[in-house]
Amino acid sequence: MNAVLNVSGYKFARIDDPQALQQSLLARAAERRLKGTILLAHEGINLFLAGAQADVDALLALVRAQPGLQDFEAKRSWSGAQPFRKLLVKVKPEIIRMNHPAIAPQDGRAPAVDAHTVRRWLDQGHDDDGRPVVTLDTRNAFEVDYGTFDGAVDWRLHKFSDFPDALQAHKADLEGKTVVSFCTGGIRCEKAALVMREAGLEHVWQLEGGILKYFEQEGGAHFHGSCFVFDEREALDAGLQPLLKSPD
Repeated sequence: MNAVLNVSGYKFARIDDPQALQQSLLARAAERRLKGTILLAHEGINLFLAGAQADVDALLALVRAQPGLQDFEAKRSWSGAQPFRKLLVKVKPEIIRMNHPAIAPQDGRAPAVDAHTVRRWLDQGHDDDGRPVVTLDTRNAFEVDYGTFDGAVDWRLHKFSDFPDALQAHKADLEGKTVVSFCTGGIRCEKAALVMREAGLEHVWQLEGGILKYFEQEGGAHFHGSCFVFDEREALDAGLQPLLKSPD
């Protein structure tokens, strides 16, 4: 029986005192016997947690009680066992490292496109203005090897902070096209879309909620393989079921 609720989510928002929030979230998560990782920075929060539904919901309520995080959303899936070994709550310089200080998603995000629209664009072979659509995978190469959108651009990134340099090397290939950046849950493709817009590309979108939200809303259409996740489930298929089955 799948009794463990798994949640993942992020939000770029100004957090004035991430150290104080760290202590508060750590205490609540430990009290509720949750496991996983919460990353905090002045730019926002990024979390992956699992536990009993009531306990997870209690932690999410505390997150949403913080200024700027009232509309924090978390993607939900279920598993038969706890996929995390321990609980970590850390304060970092960035909730997703890019080493590109000019990019500040907490001050305004790039335009997002929902899963249904992306599927429709891919079905018809172009966007609503007739431009060719490019899906750009912003994940690391080993993640892409588990699965990606059919025909997606893959720059074989070793780490996400390689993205700005890779963009400069390949920018010309994206000129005049509609670019949809995507990643696991949305956090990397959000920063990537801002970097591309800063570089002068006009028609850039981020896939709202990433691959996991796409799976939830559109299944595996135009996607081949599974989506790597950073826990003991290893990867999820288009039905959000783990590649590695847990014993009941």
